[in-house]
Amino acid sequence: MTTARSAPASPPVSVPASVPASVPARLVRSPLALCGAVLLLFLAGAAVVGPWLWPYDHVTQDPGAALLPPSADHWLGTARLGEDVLAQCLRGLQKSLVIGLLVAGLSTLLATLVGLTAGYAGGGVDRSLMWGVDMLLVLPSFLVVAVLSPALRERSWLWMVLVIALFQWMLTARVVRARAVGLRRREFVTAARFMGAPAGWILRRHLVPHLVPLLVIDCTLHVGAAILGEAGLSYFGFGIQPPDVSLGTLLAVGSGSALTYPWVFLAPVGFLVVTVTAVGLLGEALRRVLDGEDGHGG
Repeated sequence: MTTARSAPASPPVSVPASVPASVPARLVRSPLALCGAVLLLFLAGAAVVGPWLWPYDHVTQDPGAALLPPSADHWLGTARLGEDVLAQCLRGLQKSLVIGLLVAGLSTLLATLVGLTAGYAGGGVDRSLMWGVDMLLVLPSFLVVAVLSPALRERSWLWMVLVIALFQWMLTARVVRARAVGLRRREFVTAARFMGAPAGWILRRHLVPHLVPLLVIDCTLHVGAAILGEAGLSYFGFGIQPPDVSLGTLLAVGSGSALTYPWVFLAPVGFLVVTVTAVGLLGEALRRVLDGEDGHGG
């Protein structure tokens, strides 16, 4: 039989639901959420299925077809060595989306672990963790990542995901810590502690569910920030290395031809802007629905 210390039979005080069951229905009725979701689904579908359907790939070069404008054969034109720009953009979009999702997941997980631990434990643990967070916040993260990137140039691009994620979680950790401090003083948490429930059970059962709306919104917004961060690093030569491409590397290569052969530059710019806009619309819709600003909140 399960002991009271490992899992209390039932919470002594009813815990309000953190995410109302009506949230999915309200999201479906939100124009912002619909617009963002449709755009993201279209982009994700194009990134996954597009390379299989399009007759060109992102590495094939045809010097005889260099810098051709958009046409029926090459919908977005060709690049400097005859590469098909649409094939490159689809591959770059695929890579940028994967990086954005991985960075967002890792940074949100790290922020949750640190913020929850600091907020619930309090005392010296809280002060030590927040001191570490403050130290990381004052570091110029872009410069640190830029300095580390050359050392990672011969390694997998997953190392860059890890490095970007390590500098994108601190502000969220502070917000999570503040929410955890408030929740720690609530009566249902106090009652669970008096009943002998272990800290891990209390965190998992009582604190994490109340942080889900914040974490969902934060994770969504981090996708767009991570895509822009990777694009910025790649633009300066610190991100994805040839022969692979991302939207950032395509921007860097195309910037030199922005005035003479604009399609080489404008195509990845368009994909990047639409992707970040779609993520932003979805994140804003989630925030409004979970905060009750859509006119249906309780």
